Amino acid sequence: MQVPLEITFENSEPSEAIRSEVEKHAKRLEKFYGRITSCNVAVVAPQTRHRTGGLFKIDIRIAMPDHKDVIVNKTHGNMPEHEHVGVAIKDAFAAAQRQIEDAVREMRGQVKPHEAEDHGRVSKFMAGDAYGFIETADGREVYFHRNSVLDDAFDRLTVGSEVRFVEELGEKGPQASTVREIGKHHLL
Repeated sequence: MQVPLEITFENSEPSEAIRSEVEKHAKRLEKFYGRITSCNVAVVAPQTRHRTGGLFKIDIRIAMPDHKDVIVNKTHGNMPEHEHVGVAIKDAFAAAQRQIEDAVREMRGQVKPHEAEDHGRVSKFMAGDAYGFIETADGREVYFHRNSVLDDAFDRLTVGSEVRFVEELGEKGPQASTVREIGKHHLL
């Protein structure tokens, strides 16, 4: 890290054991991405006025170049094991690790962007052939082939069937790369 690890304690006195545990986990994050700029960790102890055991909360903010900050600040209200600070630290850093791995894949271009699906109706089928056309909301016709229809639904489609589809530019114009039937049992 370019900036030294910053650890703050809320509702408790600083602890060398906790500091050591946080440092161990923070150092491990650099294996997943060696260019982490900074890491700030807040160890939030339960309020002392509670009569029953309270839960620790670990807030983490990690700065990385060429990417938005990784932020972990979940409240674990339904996880009684977070009464133990070590478990809370481990879980928070595991969440940070997953976010860093996702960020690295995104920066390398390994994350495939999801195409937005359009909505339309089947306008016609070509007799004896395994293709047809979808009329879009703006009145255009988009070609689709049997192989583009998901869940083997091509034979269930009729003129007027509502579909969701992903449009792309084909050799002869717009075509649907993915067609999904919409019906009582296929709502999205």
